Formats: sequence, C-alpha cells, structure tokens
Amino acid sequence: MQLSPGLSFLAKILPLYFITSASTHFFSDAIRVRYIYNLPSWAIILFSAISQPLFIMARGYYSDYSDRRKAVALGAVMIPTVEEKWPVTINTAKILVNNLKDGYPGEFMWGWMKKYGNTFKVFLPFERLVWTSEPGHIKAILATQFDSFEKGPSFIELASSMLGTGVFNSDGVFHRAITRPFFIRERISDFEIFGVHADEALRQAKVRLAEGYPIDFQDLVSRFTLDSASEFLLGQNVESLSGGLAYPKNSSKLIPPSFDSHPSNRFVTAFMQAQTQLSFRLSQGGTWPLQELFSDHIAPNRKVLDEFVTPLMEMAIRKKSQLKDDLEERETDNLLDHLVQQTEDPRVLMDEVVNLLAAGRDTTASLLTYAVYMMAEHPDMTQRLRDEIISKVGPTNQPTYENIREMKFLRAFLNEVLRLYPPVPFNERISNKDAIFPSSVPGSRPLYVPALSRCVYSVFVMHRRTDLWGPDSMEFDPDRFIDERLSKYLTPNPFIFCPFNAGPRICLGQQVSSILVKSNFIKGLILSYPAIAEVFVVQFG
Repeated sequence: MQLSPGLSFLAKILPLYFITSASTHFFSDAIRVRYIYNLPSWAIILFSAISQPLFIMARGYYSDYSDRRKAVALGAVMIPTVEEKWPVTINTAKILVNNLKDGYPGEFMWGWMKKYGNTFKVFLPFERLVWTSEPGHIKAILATQFDSFEKGPSFIELASSMLGTGVFNSDGVFHRAITRPFFIRERISDFEIFGVHADEALRQAKVRLAEGYPIDFQDLVSRFTLDSASEFLLGQNVESLSGGLAYPKNSSKLIPPSFDSHPSNRFVTAFMQAQTQLSFRLSQGGTWPLQELFSDHIAPNRKVLDEFVTPLMEMAIRKKSQLKDDLEERETDNLLDHLVQQTEDPRVLMDEVVNLLAAGRDTTASLLTYAVYMMAEHPDMTQRLRDEIISKVGPTNQPTYENIREMKFLRAFLNEVLRLYPPVPFNERISNKDAIFPSSVPGSRPLYVPALSRCVYSVFVMHRRTDLWGPDSMEFDPDRFIDERLSKYLTPNPFIFCPFNAGPRICLGQQVSSILVKSNFIKGLILSYPAIAEVFVVQFG
C-alpha cells in the first residue's frame, strides 16, 4: 500500500529529528554525569526537542556563510534576500498562499521588485526560492545555462500525482525527441481537422445565444481545443463538445445529470481540480506534503483522467497489432500510434497522453479566451481583424498556411494577448550545481545561484515591465509588434517575450496552438459576430 504524501514526508524527516534529539539528550546527560552539573531533566528534554529546529537554523547560517565565500571566489554577489519578520519564514509563506487564493498573478512580486530588484531570494521551510523576471536570467535558465537547471526531483515528486513521468514532468531528451517530429509544419498545415471542431463549437454558441442564455466561453473553447488536440495527436476525437454547454446556475434551465457524467466533462473537472491542487502545492514549499497527511489530494482526479485515457491507449495498441506488418500505414501514424511503437507500458503511455491532452487543451483555451476578452473590450481592433481576414482569406474560403502568415495584424493581436496573458505565467527550475546569473547592469557583478536553489521565473511579470516594453506596457496595443516599438524593444532583446518558453524546452505545440486560434475559430467567430463586443462583453462581467 502506497503511503500518502504526508506520511511519506514524515517517514523521511522524523528519523533525522529523533536522531538529532536523542543525540542531544544523551550528550547533555553525559555532561551532567561527568561534571556533576545539576541540569534539570525538563531542561534536557526541552533542549532535545528544539535541537532539530536549532540545527536547521544553524545549518542555514552556515550555508549562507559558505555561499558568500563561493560568490566572492567567483567574482559574484549574493542575490538580495527578502527580509522576513519571523525566523521561520511564516510571513513569506502566508503571502504566497494568499496571493494564490485571492490575489492577482504575481501581485506580491511588484513590491519586492521595487525594494530588492528584479531577481531576489525568499526562504520557505526546507528550501530557498529565487524569483526572477529578468530576461538575462530567464535566458540563462532556459538556454545559455540550460544544463545547470532542471525540473529536479522535488518538482517531479510534487507533480507526479498528476503528470507522472510524462513530457512535462521529466528531465532529459527522450520524451521530447519522440514527440518533436509530430509538430513540424507538414503535419499541422492541414486545417480541416481544426475547422470541423471550430464550426461545431460556434454552432453550439449560436444555438445557446439564440435561446437567450449566456455561455461560459472558456468552457466552450476548452472543449474545442480538447477535441482538436485529441484528434490531431491521438487520432481519435474525444467528442467533448457532444457533452453540451452548461446553462448558467441562476437560469430556469436545469442542467441534466448526463452533463456532469459525460466522460469529457468529468475529465475537464478532474483536470481543473488537479491543476488547482498542484498550484497550492507549489505555494507551500517543501512542506506541502503535510497538507495531505492522510491522502493524496490529486490521486482521485488522476484516476478520472486515466479512466478517460485508457480506451484511447487500448485502441492504439490494438491498431498496432493489426497493422504491425503494414509499413506504409505506419508512416501516417499519429503521435499516440508512434508512442505505442516505442512502448506498450500502460503507465508510460497514460502519463504521456495525459500530459499532451492537458497541454493541448489548456494553452490554446487560455489564448482564445483572452483573445475574445480583448476583442470585446476593443471593437476597433475587432473590426481591423475582420477587414484583414476578409481581405486575405475571404468570407467563405478555408485559410491556408500562407494566408495565416500574411495576416500581420492578427499575428500582432495574438502576440499582444500572449504578452499580457501568457498561458503559463510562472514556471520553475532547480539549479543542479552552482550557477551565475549575468549582471543586468553594465559594470556590476553577476549574481551567485547556489546549487539546489528553486528558481521561479515569471514571464507574466517580465512582459509587463515598463523598462522593457515602454511606459505603455500595461496597455493592450497590438501595434507594438508592428510599429517602431518592435525594433526599439523586442528586436534587440528577444528574450523579453517568452510566452511559450525558450531554448531546448520550448513549447513543441506552439505552432499548433497558433494555428488553432488563427484559422477557422477566429475567422468564424469574427464573421459570425461583427458586433462581438455587444455579444460577449456580458460574458466577462
């Protein structure tokens, strides 16, 4: 029987605690006997009990002293540390948790950045966090010093309940090497798959709006992207759009029981709950298992995901058996069929499929949702998009790869959405050895990053910095990707814009995400609803 995260955590640390406490007790007792010093028993017990926390604090001070010596030896300086009111980092942990629950993403960082700079260090129980929104430091993590930073065993353990050993929870090149060939232009330039699902999503939106009810647009596009991703990557449409759209909770229409029990709806609910719990774990630092003392809070959701994925996996294995001698057929395999050629291990396959479905659904749904949000707020830009689409594609034609490349304002519009609302606002790596962040100020010394530092980088914050994007950085203005601001800010420093990561771990599906959005969905949406601001503004309150 597998232990819960909390019990596993206690099983690791309690022996160390008892060894330290017992050693302290026997040492104190030996001194009392040897020197006939009348130290009260309660004092010995108390000192033994607090010896482990004292040891941790002493180790922290020694580690800081050692790090300072190493920094000097490397000609670097220490990363500024956020001042903590309490010695056990209670206040910092509270700030992070409260921001996750009720705050705006990265809200806490702005105050600390003003005081400590764009890269600073905070301490949580059992670990130190380096936070950065500095392009040069993010570039070091993702590209120039890639080998010095990895997902790391702590993150992999933290996320394994949801992602297992899939591509987004693994170090090394195996997973990306076997998936990369399926994201080349030749495989994603056929828009027919995406167009069918876009048409169905928009049809359902029209029906619901005609009934006089609003729709949850994020839910709609999540279904569209899940169906598109499953058919493109796995060769099988999971038909989440067939589950229907929910009516508002305050409407007179009752949501039928079949809605909640629909397999795709159960998948979406389980995925969102698992993702929320994963974010909570990240905010807790190294002590997150104590919040899940008797059970893994993600495991029930992962069970639902596995139930959803298992039929897809079994069908691919059967197909492999039927076509094992047909080499010509293998050349047209989808990604899942290719994975089955590499292994039939059900756990490996399920982990990979869950990772790919999660990424295929989440990233594009986020981009589409915020794109429509911005179109609703900026009707003049929506009209420019409509004019460009009609000019380059026409009202009835299917878009081609060349059409999409020609639509400069659409590309700029989506880039601006990604700048202000990146699908992954925060990410992290852990340093597997001592590293150096280059100085962001000419003439000053670089920053020393000790080994085993958890480095959290925020493109969300970086994309909004006025010193990187100009005084209007908080304004939504797609023309910054077209006019003179492009050559002033982005061209000389391309790492200020990293919505899909960068370096060896750059998002493999960024072109798929871009095409899903740029092709039939946006085209159909804008041509169906010329006054999109009037139609959708109510959906966003």
